[in-house]
This record gives sequence, structure tokens and C-alpha cells, in this order.
Amino acid sequence: MKIDELNWEILTYLQQNARETFANIGRKVGLTPPAVAERVKKMEDLGVIASYNTNVSYSQAGYQLKAIIMLRAFMGKLKPFLSKVKSYKEVINCYRITGNENIIMEVVLKDQSHLEKFIDELITYGECRTHIVLSNVVANAPISDGKV
Repeated sequence: MKIDELNWEILTYLQQNARETFANIGRKVGLTPPAVAERVKKMEDLGVIASYNTNVSYSQAGYQLKAIIMLRAFMGKLKPFLSKVKSYKEVINCYRITGNENIIMEVVLKDQSHLEKFIDELITYGECRTHIVLSNVVANAPISDGKV
């Protein structure tokens, strides 16, 4: 299946609101609801649409601080860290990367004290560099023109 301009438009609307009705999307893109449903189903079957997620307001849930933490793992500590990181409720995204650091994480924390305790846990695995997030400039930016 080719991901044409209509499919990209549909994906854009679903990224903005995954609960949007096919009728509303159809009105916006000029298709009937069954045509939108068929395209969405095909994209789901092909894995283009991998899942539908809930967008959580972490600040409303009591996590007032967001940080980006880069970890340079100590010799022999990367594999144990990769096993452990999945259990940290603070980590909302974690990537293994190239460069001086091995790991980059997006974390949410209740306050500075929580951040300090979390870093104390992390430094058993390696050297950390922490950056406090001030604001979100681009959130879940959809690819709307079909080009990466």
C-alpha cells in the first residue's frame, strides 16, 4: 500500500486525536467514513499505525519536573542498566545512542528531591549529564508531506 497524501492527512488527524471519528476525518479530507475506515484498517494491518496511545499530562498527575538525562555507562554496566531501566516509572522514553553517551532518557519527576534520588540510582551504572526541560517546542510533530 502506498502512503499517499490522503493517508498522510488521515495519519495527521489521528495523531492529533486518535479517537476522532472516521466521519469527521472524512469531512476534513474529502472521503466517506467507510473509505477512511478502509484506509486506516490497511495502515493498521501493514504496521504503519503501530498503536493508539494515551497522552498523559504528567504535571496534572503530580510530576512537575521533566528532564533529559544522558548516561555514559561504566565498563560492564550497560547490559545491567538496559535490563533495569524498564522498571523505572520515571522514564517515559529511553534510547540507546551513538556518541560519547550510550543512553538518552526523557524522565518525569515530582520535584528536585525526586530528581536527586533518581540520579543517585543512575550513577551506579555510569556518568550522568542532566538537562532540565523548560518547555516543549514541538510535540508529536506529524510527517504530513510523506517525506522524512
